[in-house]
Amino acid sequence: MSEDVIRQLAMTISARREADGEKSYTKKLLDGGPNKCAKKFGEEATELVIAGVAEDVSALRNEAADVLYHLLVLLEVRGVSLDDVYGELKGRMGMSGLEEKAQRK
Repeated sequence: MSEDVIRQLAMTISARREADGEKSYTKKLLDGGPNKCAKKFGEEATELVIAGVAEDVSALRNEAADVLYHLLVLLEVRGVSLDDVYGELKGRMGMSGLEEKAQRK
């Protein structure tokens, strides 16, 4: 179920490439290019970290949703599909995080 929501959101973000920039926040982000999208993702990630150390679970949930959205926008603007990311994660299954990091070097 969760994957379906994320996949639907990714498809909506992709469709926004053709939207009117005056009416679509997503279109404005995409039109700003990778730098604008990456900067916005970084801002949202920082807000997630702050919410993560606070004791407000609602804020954490809201910021996590913002991070997922902005991650998908960044992936879209760079032409990286959700399937690419899922494939990367699938390839890491069954190995420890330490083992996976050692293989990247």
